[in-house]
Amino acid sequence: MVNEDRIKLMTRMAAYEKEEHKVNKKIVSFFRSDYISMQMLKSVVSTTIVFAIMFGLYVLYDFEVFMKEIYQMDMFEFAKSVIIIYVIFLGVILLITYVVSLYRYNRALQSTKLYYANLKKLSRIYGEQE
Repeated sequence: MVNEDRIKLMTRMAAYEKEEHKVNKKIVSFFRSDYISMQMLKSVVSTTIVFAIMFGLYVLYDFEVFMKEIYQMDMFEFAKSVIIIYVIFLGVILLITYVVSLYRYNRALQSTKLYYANLKKLSRIYGEQE
C-alpha cells in the first residue's frame, strides 16, 4: 500500500536535494562567525578594487582639469577626503555584507535542520510500516 504522506515528504526532500542542499551544505559547514568573516574579507578585497577603479575613472573623466588644479590643491586634504570617502564606502558595503551573510547563514541552517528533521520523520514512517 502506498503511503501518501511518505510520498509527499520524499518529493519535498528530493526537490530540496536537487536545488539547495549543496549550497546550504557548504554554508553550514562553517561556523557562523567564520562564514561571515570570509564573506566580509571577500567584500573588503572587491570593494577596494571597485573603489580604485571608480577613483581612476573619476580622475580620467576630468583629467585636464585635474592636472591644472593638481599644483594648486592641498594634496594632504585631497588624500584625506579620498580616504574618508573610501572608509564610508567600505563601511556601508561591509554592513550590507554582514546583514546578507547572516541572513543566508540562518536560512541555510534552518533549511538543513528541516531537511534532517524530515529524514528522521521518513525513517520513523518506514519503521512503522515494518
